[in-house]
Amino acid sequence: FYGFCRQNQPSRYLSIILIENNHPYWEKVSRNYPIKKLISEMSCNAPQGQAVVKAWSSQGGNNNSELLTGYLPNNPVEPYFRSYWMAMTDRYTKFQIATWGSLIIHELVYFGACAPGFLAQFIPFMSHFKIQKDKPETFEKQWKCFKLLMFNHFFIQLPLICGTYAFTQMFGIPYDYDSMPYWYIIALQVLGCAVIEDTWHYFLHRIMHDKRYYKYVHKVHHNFQAPFGMTAEYAHPIETVVLGMGFFIGILTFCTHVVLLWAWVTVRLLETIDVHSGYNVPYINPFHLVPFYAGAKFHDFHHMNFTGNYSSTFYYWDKIFGTDQQFNKYIAEKEKADLKKSE
Repeated sequence: FYGFCRQNQPSRYLSIILIENNHPYWEKVSRNYPIKKLISEMSCNAPQGQAVVKAWSSQGGNNNSELLTGYLPNNPVEPYFRSYWMAMTDRYTKFQIATWGSLIIHELVYFGACAPGFLAQFIPFMSHFKIQKDKPETFEKQWKCFKLLMFNHFFIQLPLICGTYAFTQMFGIPYDYDSMPYWYIIALQVLGCAVIEDTWHYFLHRIMHDKRYYKYVHKVHHNFQAPFGMTAEYAHPIETVVLGMGFFIGILTFCTHVVLLWAWVTVRLLETIDVHSGYNVPYINPFHLVPFYAGAKFHDFHHMNFTGNYSSTFYYWDKIFGTDQQFNKYIAEKEKADLKKSE
């Protein structure tokens, strides 16, 4: 068994480690110990300044793509995440993880992400970042939103979540830690899911605004002309299912481990709550580092104007089909008005 270790030197010198039959790791290798897990253990136990980046056995060939891991930053939470994940898979069944685990993740992320926007209404300083300053949130609106959310979450989304276990069994999606992709692979898969969902959302959302269908389904979501975080999933049950299909298309396309389900739902919820938050806070929002990210101002205009800006995450479909023209005109006029005020 051979492994490569990259020294922490400017020359990026690669040194070879030979694991012989008297090496401490040889017993694990002889028992067909998972290669990825062995590499992780070697990385944690290697001398300071070294990181194992590639390994192969005499039975298996090699994978040059793993050499790239040596040039990417280590995941600082990986040891803790590994121990918690393995404890979870040892204690709970796959059905419990896929069903109740997914529900708990959804609820915690959703309401946890809504909390900052909810608290912002009580902080005078945050009013500077409110997009529609003349339309504050009210308790009546928030309670109305919360009631429909609970119905959708437990009577529409929970039955769909219950199908997660069947999906993972049908397609052989693994749960164990050793089969989990590297963090950067998961990140690329999440990005792929976002691109697919955004495409689905743009075209189906645009159809829902057709006068023949709008008043029957999508009008429910537009009850709030000035959105706030909780309104992200405030929708007619039909819309919840139809637009929600875009979420699952990405999973069907990219899922190689159950962790992607949780990673993707986390990112998707954080994104949709951000664009519905009603606040545009510059500089500290990491989503704005993503190319073509639309953001809260973009989607807030959609609620205010009812037409245009149909995308969920990115703005390029609106740019391609010209459905952002009213938004661009509005922003240009607003900037002119602000400039006159400052003179």
